[in-house]
Amino acid sequence: MTATDLFSRETEGLPFVERPSLHRLRDGDHLALEIAPVVKVIGGSPVRMIAYNGSIPGPTLHVDQGSEIIVDVTNNGDVETTVHWHGLRLDNRYDGVPVDTQAPIEIGGVFSYRVTFPDAGFYWYHPHLREDYGQEMGMYGTIIVEPSDADYWPKVDRQLAVTLDDLLLDDGGIAPFSRSGPTFTAMGRFGNVLLVNGEERLEATVALGEVVRLHLVNTANTRLFNIAIPDAQMKLVGGDSGRYQRETFVDEILLAPSERAIVDVQFDRAGIARIEHRTPDRIYELGAFTVAAANRGYADLRVDRELTALASSLASDRDRAPDKVLAFRSTMPLLYPTSAVAAATYGCPMHPEVTASEPSRCPKCGMKLVPVPAPVIPAFVCPMHSDVTSSEPSRCPKCGMKLTPAAGAMVAAAEVHLPAAETADDLASPTFACPMHPEVTGSGPTECPKCGMWLEEIAEALPEVPAVEDHQADHLDGDGLEWEDLMPDINRHSDPSNMHWCLTDLETGAENHHIFWTFAVGDQVKIRLVNELGSDHPMHHPFHIHGAGRFLILARDGVADENLVWKDTVLVPAGQTVDILLNVTNPGRWMAHCHIAEHIESGMMFSFDVLPGVGPA
Repeated sequence: MTATDLFSRETEGLPFVERPSLHRLRDGDHLALEIAPVVKVIGGSPVRMIAYNGSIPGPTLHVDQGSEIIVDVTNNGDVETTVHWHGLRLDNRYDGVPVDTQAPIEIGGVFSYRVTFPDAGFYWYHPHLREDYGQEMGMYGTIIVEPSDADYWPKVDRQLAVTLDDLLLDDGGIAPFSRSGPTFTAMGRFGNVLLVNGEERLEATVALGEVVRLHLVNTANTRLFNIAIPDAQMKLVGGDSGRYQRETFVDEILLAPSERAIVDVQFDRAGIARIEHRTPDRIYELGAFTVAAANRGYADLRVDRELTALASSLASDRDRAPDKVLAFRSTMPLLYPTSAVAAATYGCPMHPEVTASEPSRCPKCGMKLVPVPAPVIPAFVCPMHSDVTSSEPSRCPKCGMKLTPAAGAMVAAAEVHLPAAETADDLASPTFACPMHPEVTGSGPTECPKCGMWLEEIAEALPEVPAVEDHQADHLDGDGLEWEDLMPDINRHSDPSNMHWCLTDLETGAENHHIFWTFAVGDQVKIRLVNELGSDHPMHHPFHIHGAGRFLILARDGVADENLVWKDTVLVPAGQTVDILLNVTNPGRWMAHCHIAEHIESGMMFSFDVLPGVGPA
């Protein structure tokens, strides 16, 4: 990326970010929403971000079920944009999808949205043009829709909207973004700073015995969040679009990007109650509640009658063949060129401890193994700078000395009594190589002169694992989820030209924008989502359907989901098959896509039409 291709990181003259606000809005109310850059201190450094109404996250909108508000959006940001009202079954023309439902809001432009709230629950808003950039920079806000039925939710003492995010900082600012398109498309842009409600820690005070309703949403570009509060009780009561069929006590809540959960938390022990993000390998502390006559209704686990009645009628839908089958696939020319390179050893780019003597797949993540460069003995080395080697006679760029034959260098080293760790004998076998150009080696983590990637340590004497051929790749030893960026240099160099993500209609073979489905209001569409392990880069995908309706998860890998909740986003781990039942209620042209921001910006999306029918279900 050249300097002229990058979005500005300049902070001079910008206003400092404000505290997020709560707006209680009634039917017919207007809200002005301005998009503009701000300065926020993160990791001890002032960084340039982009905010809704000056705050990150933007305002929380507290509205009533069945109401309508008008939101006048003014774009004073860095790029053309739209606002997508995530999860809301609203009038199609206000869904915020560029081209499909509206022209982008130009810089300096204004657009008015009429936003309706037919369903109780927790929703959010964010851009839908260069989402990878805008969302990472802070453009997101939340919506709490108060149910018309006063008994819809259990009684609580108060409620709090919580956004979960991360941010990639680099050299005192947010890691650069290219104006020409997304990068980090292999795995999505993982951040190195975790944020809760825009801050590096959540700090709150609650009373002993108090029950607090947490509305949780994952607003990160790609990171999964697995939330736990080990020093309090958590009761899962709601998901994306309303309440669960049955309330349950839980220890953890897993959220993919854009997924939501509504959790009632009872703080029944004095002291500190930590809020944690738990991965298989690490626990991140995100903040804490300071706990300074118990809510007796908290212990009750309620059952939703409507969803229970609906569950009893789903047997035929669970058993019938799907109406549509959608596969998640990828090709990765960045790692797997068309012409294969033969090697004596192959290793996994994400799990270097996994090796094999022939081309195969990693049993942990499903990725194809890549050639591991064999140690190369340099022919010439600098007598003074042992890290400088060459395959032919030349001069050292550091000191100008002629490089000497490697064997002679060993003699020279012995004569001047170099430390043992710096003798040419140690240099005879480079321990670092470029992951893209295995012929480029060195004795340390320097940059590859061909592609600029950092050389990575060559695996030594690693145990060989049994080969897993493509036709055998039907399961993983792991959970099919990528919790961290395990190949950061490769990910940083990935973009839509060398990392291709595809949604594929298995009936027609159409991919991404070439998929075009047509349904009618009132349809109950069974969609099978197949996250194939045979792809170059098998990974999880949070699949999101815009406001054409909402869906139920029928089954995962053939196992029925016994606790229903209305959803708009479902996490599909690598290697898993998920059946969903879409209840189509709203006419218009709607979008469906992976909600990893870099994947949607790479084209992993399509649109479908809903024709008027029997009316909203």
